[in-house]
Amino acid sequence: MPLSPPRSVLPSPNGPAIAASAGESRVVAGALRNATAVGNWLVRQGYGTADRPVAVIASGERWPDGSLRPAMEDLLGAGAIIVALDERLSGTLSPEAAVAAASFQATSDVSAAVAASSSGRELIGGGFAEDVVVATELDACTAVPVLIEGAFTVTQ
Repeated sequence: MPLSPPRSVLPSPNGPAIAASAGESRVVAGALRNATAVGNWLVRQGYGTADRPVAVIASGERWPDGSLRPAMEDLLGAGAIIVALDERLSGTLSPEAAVAAASFQATSDVSAAVAASSSGRELIGGGFAEDVVVATELDACTAVPVLIEGAFTVTQ
């Protein structure tokens, strides 16, 4: 039985900084939980074409010294979104997008992989094992948070 809460707040130290630096670009928050919904929304809005390309950014984590720490869950979430886009558009992926998509497709148990990652172990060790389960529920949510006037507004 899924542990999906009615609302989720998934703090990210890098996500807000990336969103704030996007300028006039459209920003959509995506993860494993809403990957297909985000991919479908992007296609419905006309994104993912040569005229309206999409940048899918795996925001990552920070090491204690403040430097960037890649996060497997973000790579897999980005890959899931790219797969959803590519299934609808069958376009040409950049090498980086192809690697993220292939990583997602090659991971047979995303939840177990994330739980075994450094981020997952850190969260589980801190008493947040259920949060890891919730965060890795693939397509458990159809909400698509879009940044509008400095705040994320949920669309479907």
